[in-house]
Amino acid sequence: MTHDDGGRVGPKAAEDEKPAKVRGMRGLSLRAVLPNAITAAALCSGLTGIRFAISENWDLAIFAVILAGLLDGIDGRIARLLKAQSRFGAELDSLADSLSFGMAPAIIFYLWTLQDLLRLGWFAALAFAICCALRLARFNAQIDIDEQPHKSAGFLTGIPAPVGAGLVFLPFYLWMATGWAEFREPVFCALWMVAIAFLMISNLATLSWTSIRPRRKVRLEVIAFVGIVFAALLMEPWWTLVAICFGYLLLMPYGLFRYGRIKQQRAAASPARADTGHLPD
Repeated sequence: MTHDDGGRVGPKAAEDEKPAKVRGMRGLSLRAVLPNAITAAALCSGLTGIRFAISENWDLAIFAVILAGLLDGIDGRIARLLKAQSRFGAELDSLADSLSFGMAPAIIFYLWTLQDLLRLGWFAALAFAICCALRLARFNAQIDIDEQPHKSAGFLTGIPAPVGAGLVFLPFYLWMATGWAEFREPVFCALWMVAIAFLMISNLATLSWTSIRPRRKVRLEVIAFVGIVFAALLMEPWWTLVAICFGYLLLMPYGLFRYGRIKQQRAAASPARADTGHLPD
C-alpha cells in the first residue's frame, strides 16, 4: 500500500505496483480499514503458523503462511480499488511482510528440521529472516528512485518475499508428498534455505505479474488452467505445491533471457533516440 504524503508513494503490498499520485490525507480514513484489516489478517495468519509449528502441526503451519501470502497479494489491490492508500497501511504492510514471510518461515523451518543442526541450523534460519528484512528495506529505500532498470522493464529484482517463503518450504512439500526422510535432512534443508535467502536479495531480474500478459486468444485457456490448479490444490495439495515451485524455478532462466533481450533492444534504441534529441527510457 502507498503513502499519503501527496508526492511519491512509499512501500506497497506488491512490488510490481507502479507509483501513483494520491491526495494528501491525515490519519486513517474509514475506507482504509478494509485493506488494512486484510493486512492485519495476513500478519496474524503468518504468526499463527509459528503456533502450529510449536505443536508440530506442520501442515497447518505451512498453510497458515501460504494463506498470509494470498492475503498479502490482495490488500494493496483492494486499497487501490477503494482509493484508500495510506502511509499507515504502507508501514503496516511492510512490517507484516517481514514477520509473515521472514520470521515465521525461519522459525517453522527451524522447528521442523534445522534444530538438529544446533547452531548452524539457527544461523541458516537467521540468514533467511535477515535477508527477507533486507529485501523489504531495499525495496522501501528505492521506491522513490526513478532509475530502476528492472522495474521500468516490468521485472522485479530478486524473488519477492512471499515467493521466497513459498519456495523455502519445497523440501517440506516433497516430504509430505513422498514420505521420504531424505527431504528432511537438516544439512540439505539448511543449504536450501540459505540459497533462497540469497535469491531474495540478489540482483537477478525475475518475472512479475505485470510482465505476464497472455494473448487474447488463450485467455480462456488461462482461466481454465487456474481453475484446474485450484482443484488440484484441494485434491493433491503437496504435489501441486511442488509443481508450482518447480514451475517458478524453471521460469527464472526465461525471465533472465527475456530481460536480456529487452536490455539489448534498449541499447540498440539509445543511439537513435540520442540523434533525435530524446533521452533513452
